[in-house]
Amino acid sequence: MLIMKDETGHLVDDADRLKALTHPMRRTMLRHLSGGPATSTTLGELLGAKTGTTSYHLRQLEKYGFIEEIPERSTGRERWWRRVEATRDIRLPTPDQLAPQDRPALEAFHQAWMAEERELLDRFPAAYLRDPAWAKASRGMAHVSAQELDAFFEEYIALLRKYSHRDAAPDARAVMVRLLAFPWDSSEQE
Repeated sequence: MLIMKDETGHLVDDADRLKALTHPMRRTMLRHLSGGPATSTTLGELLGAKTGTTSYHLRQLEKYGFIEEIPERSTGRERWWRRVEATRDIRLPTPDQLAPQDRPALEAFHQAWMAEERELLDRFPAAYLRDPAWAKASRGMAHVSAQELDAFFEEYIALLRKYSHRDAAPDARAVMVRLLAFPWDSSEQE
């Protein structure tokens, strides 16, 4: 399956592809594959899952175009997988870009994504205490137009891409980086 590319990123506007990304094991596998290639066996060991289970989920990710086999590295039954480069900037459709019957898939994706984000936020204090040089946090507010927010987001993605390279220094580490922006109603309580 091809990935639709809009003018900024790769738009996942198909309910089946959204459902494929909603599965927690697949999301974890994609995160691991963002760091480099792996086999079903290595992913199974990392995730505490049987090879048959990881193989199934890898085939689903391949079916929907998120990963690909590395043929030159695969031998016999050992298949090596990598994340498709084009899927490193996945964009989600707005609800009006989906048929009404497909909107629950988008909602389910958001629910799964936010649960994962809450878990990461819960891990931050311990990470900061353990290694403050590698744990950074900031919180701010900006007054922007919708067009300025779009520009800010695209500049953020460009900056993330600039520092997300495969030929990183030997002391480089994988670092989770997040951006969340939404309108703030000052009458809402924190």
